[in-house]
Amino acid sequence: MDAKTYDVVVVGGGAAGLSAALVLGRARRHVAVVDAGEPRNAPAAHMHGFLSRDGMPPADLLEAGQAEVTRYGVDLIDDRTVGIEAGFHIRLASGRELKARRILLATGLSDELPDIPGVRQRWGRDLLHCPYCHGWEVRDQPIGVLGTHPGSAQHAQLVRQWSGDVVFFAHTYDLKEAERVQMEARGIRVVTGEVARLVVESDRLTGVGLIDGRVITRTAIFIRSGNVPHDDGLLAQLGCKVNDGGFVTVDAAGRTSALGVWAAGNVVDPRAQVITSAGAGSAAAIAINADLVDEDVERALAPR
Repeated sequence: MDAKTYDVVVVGGGAAGLSAALVLGRARRHVAVVDAGEPRNAPAAHMHGFLSRDGMPPADLLEAGQAEVTRYGVDLIDDRTVGIEAGFHIRLASGRELKARRILLATGLSDELPDIPGVRQRWGRDLLHCPYCHGWEVRDQPIGVLGTHPGSAQHAQLVRQWSGDVVFFAHTYDLKEAERVQMEARGIRVVTGEVARLVVESDRLTGVGLIDGRVITRTAIFIRSGNVPHDDGLLAQLGCKVNDGGFVTVDAAGRTSALGVWAAGNVVDPRAQVITSAGAGSAAAIAINADLVDEDVERALAPR
């Protein structure tokens, strides 16, 4: 069976991918969105900071977005993209193949979490990463910040904005003396010693257990998680340039270094929130359509 041809295949159906598909569908482009159904924010009960959608469950936003794009003829394909070859021949895990004139990568990222008992179970619930997304909901509570990756001390200073009771668990973080002084100045208590587990009672976080047996009462923990682009090797296959963190580099419109390939959302910017990703997807879609129009003009002028 011949592969179906699209103007644009969007790889990833989160906020960035669906926003792009909406703009392109309204531009009367033939668009497919391929998504494996593994959004980064799936564990979170609500999303915040999205004007007019503050507090909406992430799944509800995606459901609404999917309904909107299908009204403009966008095909939603529940599958995983496993390869993109020259000429934009897209191979899916199901064995299905697609063709595209342009590609938009909106595959998001994966969070790297420390191997501490309880961490994965509480992720997105009371083990949190973004103060702007979750800080208001735990304001004035006893909060902890787990020291793991570079920037953890700065994260504690940020979290301090939402509560006067913040404990920084140094854990494996190499806390500098200057950082310790800064924390003391703002009333952030530093607890040394490795964290052994998160203490959970009645399906609620109640404390942080250290390897020496101490338990520090806390009701929410923030962490500066490590991030890796969730691209299944597609960036390398397409020859897209990436930065030192492995995230694809793009221009202001989302164009990558690979001809005909754009990217938007967390696969570009690990700190992008849902509303930021949606905006980036919209900007990329407008640039892609303009690029397609240029090609349409060239084809119309070509000798027949």
